[in-house]
Amino acid sequence: MKRVMLYSCVLIVITLLMTGCWSKKELNEFAIVVAVGIDKVEEEYEVTVQIVNPSEIASNKSNGGRTPVVLYHAKGGSVFDAIRKLSTITPRKPYLSHLGMMILGEELAEEGIAQTLDLFARDQEIRGNFLVAVSDQAPAKDILSILSPLEKIPANKMYNSLKNSSEVFATSTPTKFDDLLKDLEGKGKNTVLTTIRIMGNPEEGASNANVEKTRPAAYLHYPGMAVFKNEKMVGLLNEEESKGYSYIKDMVKSTATIIACPEEGTITTEVMDSKTKVNGKMVKGKPSIELEIHSNQNVAEVDCPINLGKEKTIAELDKISSKTLKGIVTNTLDTIQNKYEADVFGFGEAIHRADPKAWKKLEKDWENIFSELEVHVKVDVKTKGLGTIVNTITKKQKE
Repeated sequence: MKRVMLYSCVLIVITLLMTGCWSKKELNEFAIVVAVGIDKVEEEYEVTVQIVNPSEIASNKSNGGRTPVVLYHAKGGSVFDAIRKLSTITPRKPYLSHLGMMILGEELAEEGIAQTLDLFARDQEIRGNFLVAVSDQAPAKDILSILSPLEKIPANKMYNSLKNSSEVFATSTPTKFDDLLKDLEGKGKNTVLTTIRIMGNPEEGASNANVEKTRPAAYLHYPGMAVFKNEKMVGLLNEEESKGYSYIKDMVKSTATIIACPEEGTITTEVMDSKTKVNGKMVKGKPSIELEIHSNQNVAEVDCPINLGKEKTIAELDKISSKTLKGIVTNTLDTIQNKYEADVFGFGEAIHRADPKAWKKLEKDWENIFSELEVHVKVDVKTKGLGTIVNTITKKQKE
């Protein structure tokens, strides 16, 4: 009986404690921020927030003529200062816990992003799983203003497009905020971020009319990657170089590659899987990297007279594909080693793992050593599938 009374008392206490929280806040007291853009304007930071308009995204509501999101922006001497100043113009307090995208302005990226990221790293309410990208040829503020016809919330469009493009084309990398911090803090390592660009008319892209047309006046595009050295953006990688970076970093899940046929014309292949191994070692007192890439592909499209039914032809196709991929990778290495001199691959960490003692001597001068680092590239591409037909339709018609 005493035990029953004791349990009853405990349950009563727990119930009383769970009845409420004196510091709780209702959801309708906040403005849900799904994307944030940060630009550097002269000596100030300009922060733009993309806030969800709940009445326009509810599934049981018809379009009331208003946009699904609202943009607010403010300037301040620091990012925190600018965010607090937003409270003077927003009807509710900006709530950043549901942040999905962060866009860093190009000028800000060139000056350095460490100070900008400091606030978001310290704030306990902000989760670090949102993605980060760099605006290209436009302020971050303009990037956030573009409305998408297939996604009511533009931040969702940016997030999903970045994830999808990295999985099927390998020219972008969905970098989470937490991973970006680790990259910038790593030894002998810098980083890259995907760039985002407005294609079309920015002013029309910011209006509701942009989502009411079969051909939008403006849309967002991920053209490549930005290279960062010591937290400052030092240059851009084009589409091919961005793809080469993804191969080196073992991030290629699938992509398309156009190769030359043995005689004339081209073949487009679909890479189905790829694996890259990076090994660091010391050779006669000098650091060296061995890069091995093994890739499997299918034939996706043929635009040349070729007989794919012969083993000899497939072997020649594998040889051409391996040479093409090696060229893409070596060109990327040349650009990053000699033009940007930034170890965005983590080669320094590979040397550190292989020979910690040697790394202690190399670490201080790694930026200069990296540009002269010998990287031996081995590529092996195998063709596994030809599709539902062997030869081209054109070839069949001629026969």
